[in-house]
Amino acid sequence: MSDEMTGVKPEENTGAEANAKTNNESGSEEVRSRHFIEQIIDQDLAEGKYEKIITRFPPEPNGYLHIGHAKSILLNYGMAEEYGGQFNLRFDDTNPTKEKEEFVNSIVADVEWLGADFRGEVLYASNYFEQMYEAAVKLIKKRKAYVCDLTPEEIREYRGTLTEPGKNSPYRDRSVEENLALFEAMKNGEFPDGAKVLRAKIDMASPNINMRDPIIYRIARMTHHNTGDKWCIYPMYDFAHPIEDAIEGVTHSLCTLEFEDHRPLYNWVVEELEYPHPPKQIEFAKLYLTDVVTGKRYIKKLVEDGVVDGWDDPRLVTLAALRRRGFTPESLKMFMKLVGISKSQSSVEYPMLEYCIREDLKPKAPRLMGVLDPVKLVIDNYPEGQTEEFEIENNPDAASIGQDAGKRKVSFSRELYVERDDFMEEPPKKYFRLFPGNEVRLKGAYFVRCTGCEKDADGKVTVIHGTYDPETRSGSGYEEKEGARKVKGTIHWVNAADAVNAEVRLYENLIDEEKGKLNEDGTLNFNPNSLTVLTDAKLEACMAGAKPETKVQLIRNGYFSVDPKDSTEEHLVLNRIVGLKSSYKPGV
Repeated sequence: MSDEMTGVKPEENTGAEANAKTNNESGSEEVRSRHFIEQIIDQDLAEGKYEKIITRFPPEPNGYLHIGHAKSILLNYGMAEEYGGQFNLRFDDTNPTKEKEEFVNSIVADVEWLGADFRGEVLYASNYFEQMYEAAVKLIKKRKAYVCDLTPEEIREYRGTLTEPGKNSPYRDRSVEENLALFEAMKNGEFPDGAKVLRAKIDMASPNINMRDPIIYRIARMTHHNTGDKWCIYPMYDFAHPIEDAIEGVTHSLCTLEFEDHRPLYNWVVEELEYPHPPKQIEFAKLYLTDVVTGKRYIKKLVEDGVVDGWDDPRLVTLAALRRRGFTPESLKMFMKLVGISKSQSSVEYPMLEYCIREDLKPKAPRLMGVLDPVKLVIDNYPEGQTEEFEIENNPDAASIGQDAGKRKVSFSRELYVERDDFMEEPPKKYFRLFPGNEVRLKGAYFVRCTGCEKDADGKVTVIHGTYDPETRSGSGYEEKEGARKVKGTIHWVNAADAVNAEVRLYENLIDEEKGKLNEDGTLNFNPNSLTVLTDAKLEACMAGAKPETKVQLIRNGYFSVDPKDSTEEHLVLNRIVGLKSSYKPGV
């Protein structure tokens, strides 16, 4: 599989329109437009071509999966699930040069995380190497394959161009007996790497260059992660892939549009090998997402150069990175549903992905108070040593998904932490937070009037002072009383006595496509502000010992997730998944 198995922004499905009735949450019927792949499968089933739908996700284990692969996983699994069929996870491990067990393990974890059920059975193309070898022998016996001695440069020269036909290799007409002997000698390691290849005998004048006697086997002495040193010849992807599909009984091989020109070769292989129920290849559009890096080549270099913190750096859009940052499988499924299935290539704006995670977490994540850039607020007239508790609702939006998130108790005392930008000595107009003489509401607690501040030698504010009105306690009904004071500003806070210290990481896009994705020298144009680390954040006491991947909304600051890699009980680390505000609306 290509490392760019991806898709497009929301648009109308191509092909003839078909509708299906489904039940929505209220139980009433609604009409859903069926995309072109569903229409093809519907027709195949109606014509009795297949008894059971089998799909597959076939990654090459040469890197971590990215968000584009999620589209292929969810599409292939979704089709198998919709038609009561079977979904296979199979590694296309025919090129051991770049393949690692680390990548195998990460891909299995990603597919499981997305919820694509492959029945716990991981399949490998390398398990079919013997059958692939026998398939090549069958083609030789049918005079449909031959051993060629041309060098790689000569093969390219003989292949021709898009406007000129190729010419036959001088080795094209070797006898069946000679080809069988040479191919077996290749398998037995009697020739050096690159000395000979096995080519399919198709048509050197074909307008499709992929059909001009493509290489189907090469000699390469490489240790394979699954088969070790058993083989010194390896099949090429275009030969191996249709065989793998056919062996597994795959009915519909769903892949991205760059394989469209390879489909004639795919069909040629399964037809010449006379599989009784040949699979059908169907192509769909990739997922191009703006302002991100998806190419494995680029990601690999970022990792190797230490620009990012591994394949799971939260600034990347590998599935491991998205999970570490705090994205959920449900948000990715929502995103892919909005993207849709089409044959038209175009780009999806990154804010659409952010919209999906906000929508998913809005009714689920508890809403807590966290101060990212803290400064101390001392309430001078609050009794020293006194502590009280306030009851605050965890998430009022939980009711939208039929749940009651309940309430929590938050402690309050004389010394609190508030955000540094919630105080200004000389505020502009329409600034309603803390400044000398102004009164604000501390969320869920009291009204506090600012009386002044303390500064260090550099003029930086170190302490804000204020007084509170005990009559304004939350829940006292003070604001409903006739003649009661009104305040325009409400700020969040954390009790200094039991605040949890945390490191908070804020992210921006790794690159800015408006300035150009690449520099003149071909390197990526990085955003120097892609990561900001705040080392002295203060959180509510309930965050003490928070488990990895715990997700919360910090009021006014966004949605956050506990980092599963660096966070410990002694040193809490939060990643900001996304901010709270966005101008993006679906369909706009």
